[in-house]
Amino acid sequence: MANIIGPKLVIATHNKGKLQEMLSLLQPYGVEAISAADFGLPEPEETESTFVGNARIKAHAASKATGLPALADDSGICVDALEGAPGVYTADWAETEKGRDFSLAMTRTWNACDAIGAPLPRHAQFCCTLVLAWPDGRDFVFEGTVSGTLVWPMRGEQGHGYDPMFQPVGFGTTFAEMSGDQKGKVSHRAEAFRKLIAHCFT
Repeated sequence: MANIIGPKLVIATHNKGKLQEMLSLLQPYGVEAISAADFGLPEPEETESTFVGNARIKAHAASKATGLPALADDSGICVDALEGAPGVYTADWAETEKGRDFSLAMTRTWNACDAIGAPLPRHAQFCCTLVLAWPDGRDFVFEGTVSGTLVWPMRGEQGHGYDPMFQPVGFGTTFAEMSGDQKGKVSHRAEAFRKLIAHCFT
């Protein structure tokens, strides 16, 4: 099987939930994946207003620092009633003085919908952009999206981020009620990875 990535790849994230999903999706392809945290890399400031812009910042920073190809993910939930918010600022909505609290972020999101009288069902999309970058500045972009509805109260103990309040179309469970294997087949990140795998492994 041809592999355009090479034997080693940096996963440019410090998010343990994202890292575990990405390692699992890459595992069948024989690539040694090493996290940015394992290299002791700092988290670069995400200054762009798009998923692809922030993913590029992370991927190129990790690739330049290590001399290896690097894969970065920027993702978030886009709520129709909130004109796409929190979107690229999904993690920011979870920030507190003590770190990220996604239970607080989900409550904030639901309350924001209540405040404007958003009708039920409340439609949303989980979006994922992957950027695969090389030290010479090249990169490839792969995007995935899954549609669903917000549920309240939150349900499930699996997953991470907004998973407990997102129920994808065609399912009666939230992402947080799914096994890792099940979510790994239907998520926005899985869709983006399918595109990456088709491009990089033949």
